[in-house]
Amino acid sequence: MSKDIAQILLDTQAVFLSVEKPFTWASGIQSPIYCDNRKVLAFPKERETIKQAFLNILKEYDYDAIIGTATAGIPMASILADATNKPLGYVRSSKKDHGRQNQIEGFSKEHSKVIVVEDLISTGKSVLKVVDALKEAGIEVIAVIAIFSYNMHLSQEQFSASGVSYRVLSDFNTLMQLALEQGMITSQQEKQLKKFQNNPQNNEWIQA
Repeated sequence: MSKDIAQILLDTQAVFLSVEKPFTWASGIQSPIYCDNRKVLAFPKERETIKQAFLNILKEYDYDAIIGTATAGIPMASILADATNKPLGYVRSSKKDHGRQNQIEGFSKEHSKVIVVEDLISTGKSVLKVVDALKEAGIEVIAVIAIFSYNMHLSQEQFSASGVSYRVLSDFNTLMQLALEQGMITSQQEKQLKKFQNNPQNNEWIQA
């Protein structure tokens, strides 16, 4: 299934590989890969495949509600909450500065168990801030699920320290192998991609 999902991400151009002209992430990191899984929402057949893959994972858990991360995780969280007939909520990156100043919207029942839906995991910092906000509200996060992971060591360390498990449908390593097999990247570019993955804050991969 990981290969199938990776192929969907390539086919729908949800993932772009550009070793020669790196992308700049919001964090300032220079990256040879840019992932925008919201692209998949425009393709009903592919969206359904991803939905079913998530539903297979959700069967393994006992939970009360589904929580999306704002904003990228909200559409798929909504689809999954509808498919499972579960309550839905989402968590903002920070509290509103007006009204009731909520950070958690929709479902926010104390002592409940939830699944958090994210579109992708890079360093893991942003989604774990969501987990922390839920914990502060007395809500237990059973697991984080996402479409894609960059397989970065930092994310693995962050999740391990948090005590929260995470599951992804596909990942950087699988996608990179597919791209190599299909002639989308060269073996030299694969080496550069691996260097980036191992140390994204260091731009040595650009000169590799």
